[in-house]
Amino acid sequence: MPSYKNREAFIPFSRNDIIQLCLQDGQLSAKDAEKFNNFCQILSAYYHFRFHQTLEVIKENYVPFNPSTHIQPLVPPTLDQYNEMEARVVEAFNHILERANYIPLSEASVQEALANKSLIDLKTEVDFNDFDQFLCYYQGDFSKTITVKKLVFWKEQRTIEVFERIVILIKFKEPAYFLSQKVEIDKLKFIPGKMYVYFYKDVPQLDIDLLFPNVTTHMTWKDRLLFGVPAIGAAIPLVLKALPNLLLLIAAILLVLNATELIAALNIKPEQLRNVMPILVATLSFAMTLGGFAFKQYTTYKNKKIKFQKDVTDTLFFKNLANNDSAFGRLIDMAEEEECKEIILVYYHLLTSKKPLNSEQLDSCIETWMENKFGTTINFDINGPLSNLKEIHGKVMSNRGEISLLQCDSEGFCHVLSLDDAMEVLDYVWDNAFRYNGIDL
Repeated sequence: MPSYKNREAFIPFSRNDIIQLCLQDGQLSAKDAEKFNNFCQILSAYYHFRFHQTLEVIKENYVPFNPSTHIQPLVPPTLDQYNEMEARVVEAFNHILERANYIPLSEASVQEALANKSLIDLKTEVDFNDFDQFLCYYQGDFSKTITVKKLVFWKEQRTIEVFERIVILIKFKEPAYFLSQKVEIDKLKFIPGKMYVYFYKDVPQLDIDLLFPNVTTHMTWKDRLLFGVPAIGAAIPLVLKALPNLLLLIAAILLVLNATELIAALNIKPEQLRNVMPILVATLSFAMTLGGFAFKQYTTYKNKKIKFQKDVTDTLFFKNLANNDSAFGRLIDMAEEEECKEIILVYYHLLTSKKPLNSEQLDSCIETWMENKFGTTINFDINGPLSNLKEIHGKVMSNRGEISLLQCDSEGFCHVLSLDDAMEVLDYVWDNAFRYNGIDL
């Protein structure tokens, strides 16, 4: 079993489980429990609507960059429009990953992970100069013990770090860049100018290079030494032994070719050729041995490459969760889920608290409640849901102006509206989601 570290701000339970546990907590009367359940359902529908707007922005602007699309724009975007559309997609990507409680992984951190020795003994390289955009986020990491084969009968236990979820966005440079590098575009494994989004699970940090479509493999220094040093070592005595008898070797070859006139021109006696045959046999034997060893080392290297390609295939097939436009849809669903869970937890604990709570006390209260109820430790993100509750405002019967679901007093204590008033605010928000009657409310 993997040993998990703290799960950051991510809440590893469904929204429905959170709601049900609040209802079963015994802090609400039967009447208020029904109201709270309705409040959660309406709130979830509201956030579904809000994130649907984000999805529409992505769908509208991702078309020119989507390598999987079969849809073509009616009018190709201008250069300025193209750059603006790219910026909107990147901004939306950052927005939904942050809302889903994913943690950004810098390019420097990724390159550091790539620099470490992979689980496969091959040298891999990823050229970040190929990218116009590179963004990486992860969620959850755990330690895992694996068995690595070292020699025929020797296996080694290793502890590796694994990303539980990892998302990568790559925007490749335009075709002109690759043409300037004298690259054959038809042989690339990606389409220049397109934006790729990859969503994977359970990827070892040492194998993050498997996720890049422009990864290349080379011999390690160990492979090169095993390939070159024995070859040079075997070649030196061979050459030293052959040099004094080079003329005899040439004559022996000419004898095999029945070139008697050339042999006579070299002024070599027949008995000398009889003595050179063992040298020729030894030379051929050395050459065959050397060639066989070199072939064995090259075959070992090729087998490593085949294993690497198999691991790439297994990762792409078994660990892939979504790609490109489908990845955006799935990530938005996760962001929506996280936002709702956080807001529900904040509203519930402020609603049922016997005493006023400031943001720090509320954060600690929720983390303790989660540990007691679920047996898991999280680092709850208190600022996000507090800000979201403040942003949801509307009119209620008891107040002429608009009022927010959450307010903070001068002493920093947080207060939420009662269930009845909160339902009225949400109802007002829904009624005014679209304003087609021209009336300024």
